[in-house]
Amino acid sequence: MAAQRRAIRFREWLLRGIALIFIVALLGLSAGVIWLLTPQVLLPEATAAMVSDQTVTVVPSEAEISFTPSVDTRNTALIVYPGAKVPVEGYAPLARSIAEHGFRVFLVPMPGNFALLAVERALAVQTAHADVAHWVIAGHSLGGVAAAQFAAQHPDSIHGLALWASFPNDDLSQRDLQVLSVWGALDSARDSMDSAQTRARLPADTRFVEIPGGNHEQFGYYTGQANDPVAEITRADQQAQIVAATVELLEAVEAAAGRRDLVRGTRLWLP
Repeated sequence: MAAQRRAIRFREWLLRGIALIFIVALLGLSAGVIWLLTPQVLLPEATAAMVSDQTVTVVPSEAEISFTPSVDTRNTALIVYPGAKVPVEGYAPLARSIAEHGFRVFLVPMPGNFALLAVERALAVQTAHADVAHWVIAGHSLGGVAAAQFAAQHPDSIHGLALWASFPNDDLSQRDLQVLSVWGALDSARDSMDSAQTRARLPADTRFVEIPGGNHEQFGYYTGQANDPVAEITRADQQAQIVAATVELLEAVEAAAGRRDLVRGTRLWLP
């Protein structure tokens, strides 16, 4: 009888232990899901940049948020994919600043704020704006991975790629594609952006830019980036450097396209 009681108690302890492990695992899973579904907190500057003025018209919709300069003389435009957990409005100050240089910019909202869940969403933007002749796609962090994937899958419609604190999973080294890769020097993941493997996946003429004193979070106007060192420069300073590098890429894409169009036109007139 004593042995039987010990066996019963052992089974009870075992069941309680299994139940406890299950509860702990369930709580851990729930906490992880809540963390994934909780977006980063936007800063007031992000909301302020969403208002139209005399220089830039902002039009939000379900598929995109467009930033159109009042004097639109460019035929090259930029599509932007957000970083993971970041509402796309967090990049509105960047979009507005780039638009002030004459380029249309389209921020693309993502399901759950994860661009990898909807890599193909840039297609709808391109379809809706068929008057744009040349497209550049940009993405921050995991949004850059998704942007690079879209560029790899659509070689005929994407002419430039801007990796903002990001890297490609796809091999773009043999693509006729102008690429910018820019990151903050203090970014805890900077080694993955500047590794030999990353460089091997990009065209040989890719422009790499490291921002001294910059970090990961300051590519947008949001807060709460996990494991991100405090920047040694202001957010405005870092954003100005990102804008300058991205505008240079857009101008290079437009210039190269113009040269190709000129050569193509000349060939048509040759006997």
